[in-house]
Amino acid sequence: MLRIFKAILAGAVALGLASPVLAQDKVIKMGTMDWEDLTPISGITKKVLEDKGYTVELTEFSEWGIAYAALTKGDVQILASQTDYVAQDYWNRNKNRLEKLSPVSHGLYQGIAVPKYLPIDSIEQLNENADKFGGKIIGIEPGAGLMREAADAVDAYDMKLQLVEGSTAGMTAALKSAVDRQDWIAVTLWEPTWMALKFDTKFLADPKGIFAPPQSYYWIAQKGFAEANPEAREIIGSVFVPINEVAQINAVVNDGKTMDEAIAGWITEHEDRLKRWENIKSY
Repeated sequence: MLRIFKAILAGAVALGLASPVLAQDKVIKMGTMDWEDLTPISGITKKVLEDKGYTVELTEFSEWGIAYAALTKGDVQILASQTDYVAQDYWNRNKNRLEKLSPVSHGLYQGIAVPKYLPIDSIEQLNENADKFGGKIIGIEPGAGLMREAADAVDAYDMKLQLVEGSTAGMTAALKSAVDRQDWIAVTLWEPTWMALKFDTKFLADPKGIFAPPQSYYWIAQKGFAEANPEAREIIGSVFVPINEVAQINAVVNDGKTMDEAIAGWITEHEDRLKRWENIKSY
């Protein structure tokens, strides 16, 4: 009987019929985007899994397309992603082969921001102050989803200001320079980010709803992962990191700590919360 089973299994594997998601011996292949919002979330979840005896093999990606391809092929088993807007196209394209495990944070927002000392609160007020802004909104990399939404906002609000493409580093430098001089500046920005804490910015209201509403982060996986790895699924599902704490971790990194050091500090500060996370179903 054992020989027959092995023969059947070997044949299924050869034909590609066996499930690609198999329970492993305490090994989890985790993917993450090397961005400031997802790196802390992934690092904290990795630490919690390791404390439960898992070995976590972490792979970093810089593009959603590559990350989702790796997940569907099985190069990684789990990935943190915002599926509702930021990575919606990739999720919709692959969701028949994937599954959501659990929410892990909430509150990602992208929009046009200004320093809080400026006396305006809405995108609709940009035009009447266009000269004070030098006729510009300082943007980031041209391929970013934020820039696409910002360009849509420029059209929707018939702005007299030009959206200037550049880089995150260039936008950050311009924002710092303006804040140091208490000048007028409008930038494309997102939350969570250490910049909002460092430079005390505010998002301008978007009454036309051009920018996506606050988004949630989910752990997603190959379809069948939760069934094959019930204990790991429960551990992953216990983790939830408030969005403001993600920004705080990155502020520590900006001040000179490594990401590992910042995460370790966060874990030490929140030991009581991690103990509550341990209150999970036993297998």
